[in-house]
Amino acid sequence: MRRPVGARLVQAPQIKAVGFTGSLRGGRALCDLAAARAEPIPVFAEMSSVNPIILLPQALQERGEAIANDLAASVTMGAGQLCTNPGLLLGVRSAQLSDFIDSLHKALQAQPAQTMLNAGMLSNYYSGVERLGTLDGVAALVAGGAEEARARPHLFKAEQTVLFAVGAPLEEEVFGAATVVVELESRDALLRYAREMGGQLTATLMAEPADLLANRDLIECLEQKAGRLLVNGTPTGVEVCEAMVHGGPYPATSDARGTSVGTLAIDRFLRPVCYQNYPDELLLPALQGHNPLGLLRLVNGEQRRGAV
Repeated sequence: MRRPVGARLVQAPQIKAVGFTGSLRGGRALCDLAAARAEPIPVFAEMSSVNPIILLPQALQERGEAIANDLAASVTMGAGQLCTNPGLLLGVRSAQLSDFIDSLHKALQAQPAQTMLNAGMLSNYYSGVERLGTLDGVAALVAGGAEEARARPHLFKAEQTVLFAVGAPLEEEVFGAATVVVELESRDALLRYAREMGGQLTATLMAEPADLLANRDLIECLEQKAGRLLVNGTPTGVEVCEAMVHGGPYPATSDARGTSVGTLAIDRFLRPVCYQNYPDELLLPALQGHNPLGLLRLVNGEQRRGAV
């Protein structure tokens, strides 16, 4: 029932813009419907993100266990039903990374099963973790079946080859408390992935100051790939404020210029209008000439202020 209703809304002539949060397949379908209208309209679709966490060596050496505990809490927050859930963890092979994986394994193994929002989400979650488990080069470290319609967290470990496989199978979002850790062979491989990965809502660096200084080229890549960049935090906390960006390059969203959280979100549904040479009595009070602050308007070809 939901699909026909969504399609009819997008195609209704009274609708001039659409906001959507859901799967990549659903978002693409709505974008196609909107583009096929006699009057095409924009679709601001938030669709898919695995929100990679990059584990840098100095941070792992100094506080690997603490990072593992924080990430276990983030992965399982709200049964993993968050768009910014960290679904991919990346680090260069080392003894410290191995210790981190052991700590994360223990932390996730101790997490209880949780109730998801509905049976459909639970079914999709287990379909997603089953797909991950069937990939060559992927091993399940923490797994479990549904318990009285509740979902258990899952942790997978993948070989580097899977990360670069055709179709980017590790970038297909699993909506729920599941994450994949990848041991990369070198920093060059990490940099390569940052250059090649699809757009994300978030990208996070677990790093000490020395890590950041040594990885400026990596940071430059992430700036091109994600809407929100974090250092030493977890992406599942999203504050509603003017600075927040909850969007990102495709396929995270259909339009990387927008955000679906924060005060700028309203701009997606506004259209600019220029009033040139209009008398004050025809303008809203905020645009009238006696108001000295705010927006600019055009009068006889000159810019003048007249809005709060």
